Amino acid sequence: MFYQAAENAHGMAHDPFKAIVAPRPIGWIGSRGADGSINLAPYSFFNIVSDHPKIVMFSSSGRKHSCRNAEETGAFTASLVSRNLVGRMNASSAPVDYGVDEFELSGLTAEWGRLVRAPYVKEAYAVLECQVTEISQPKALNGASSDSVMVFGQVVGIHISEDIVRDGRIDMSLSRPIARMGYMDYCDGGSDVFQLDRPQR
Repeated sequence: MFYQAAENAHGMAHDPFKAIVAPRPIGWIGSRGADGSINLAPYSFFNIVSDHPKIVMFSSSGRKHSCRNAEETGAFTASLVSRNLVGRMNASSAPVDYGVDEFELSGLTAEWGRLVRAPYVKEAYAVLECQVTEISQPKALNGASSDSVMVFGQVVGIHISEDIVRDGRIDMSLSRPIARMGYMDYCDGGSDVFQLDRPQR
């Protein structure tokens, strides 16, 4: 089959675009607002974009809480979502009002970064502490701005649990990172595919 992407005439029950670009790592973004409130939210539009210097990016559909906080305070963290934390990651995606503490909502411990004033998931096997370098909106062919907001951050600190280090490297079979597969599908290392229904408010 072939269809023009702009027309979205694929004839399927659900749009296949995000299922084609998969698996996508999940950035579990921790942030703090100017008012002192903290936020935790998972983003499957997340990845490394540079190694020298180390820069990561998450993309928010609209100016959601994580994006707002990153703009206000210039910092965020990205915690690794491992298989043992997937239920609590899903709980943190609940559509709650600004200022609601998703760490508390999800039964997680908020730990403050050593180099940035943003919280991270203490229970996570690995964490990136990031300082915002730029925030932008992608442009379409006609020059119009996308509704998505991209937040780039330089990694200034990295936490790694000794529990997942073997022979001088991270053992991915122990960390078991979760990735988004499109639709409501997720995977654990590519073989264990499962579905999650997002919590309702």
